[in-house]
Amino acid sequence: MRSNDPAAFADTIDPRWLRAATGLVTVEHLAETDSTMDRARELALAPSADLPALVLADRQTKGRGQRGARWWQAAGSLAMSLVVDAERFGGSRRPLPIWSLACAVALAESIEACEPSVRPQVRWPNDVEVDGRKLAGILVEAAGTGRVIFGVGVNSTGTAAEAPAAVRPRVGTLPDLTGRPLPRQRLLGVFLTTLFDLVADVAGDPAGLLDRYRPRCSLTGHDICIHTSGGQHRGRCLGIAADGRLLLESEGEPTAFVSGSLTDPADVWRGEG
Repeated sequence: MRSNDPAAFADTIDPRWLRAATGLVTVEHLAETDSTMDRARELALAPSADLPALVLADRQTKGRGQRGARWWQAAGSLAMSLVVDAERFGGSRRPLPIWSLACAVALAESIEACEPSVRPQVRWPNDVEVDGRKLAGILVEAAGTGRVIFGVGVNSTGTAAEAPAAVRPRVGTLPDLTGRPLPRQRLLGVFLTTLFDLVADVAGDPAGLLDRYRPRCSLTGHDICIHTSGGQHRGRCLGIAADGRLLLESEGEPTAFVSGSLTDPADVWRGEG
């Protein structure tokens, strides 16, 4: 039976199962919160917090992305933040740019593993999309204690028709693609183990990540515009460099970008409309 109603399918969250299946130490499951990132930051700044720690919410009212953008999700979709010790992955005390790419690859692969009919692509620096519509967003932030927060939102329930008009044409959901929601615990079990393995491997073999990223890159070969603090940069995307920077060819010269946005600041959704 095809149903977009999250109440019509089992979506049990069992913290004990998650800890046993993924290696998590702490699992906090909230009914509602402004942003899981806020609670995750509290844990990241607490020296006594047991890591890795997952903060999960049934409803997130003020999910956020890069540069002040807001993130819309239907209630019951996967809204989570993961706190890890940065030194666990390659000895670095700060997140590396390539970690966002690793998170995107792990998430895209995990969604496809759960729903083989869906072929997600990654849109540098922090989106997972299908047919040009944003299915998931990623936000990776450092905490001052040498810890890193991976914020992830996946439209695992709902339909784009429910989204605010301002973002409706750009949003995708799994029920719109498959006719059914995806239970969050099922996705988490695949995603977290994939993410832990992939990020741990990056320090020793970044080429392995690139081999998995490049076939999913939605930008390679396309003319794009990157918005940075230095202005707009237009050119053809050449793909991803070994360190995770985006390569753009303009007037015959390649330029590498460690950060930026593909969305015009005037088009960033901040929760209105």
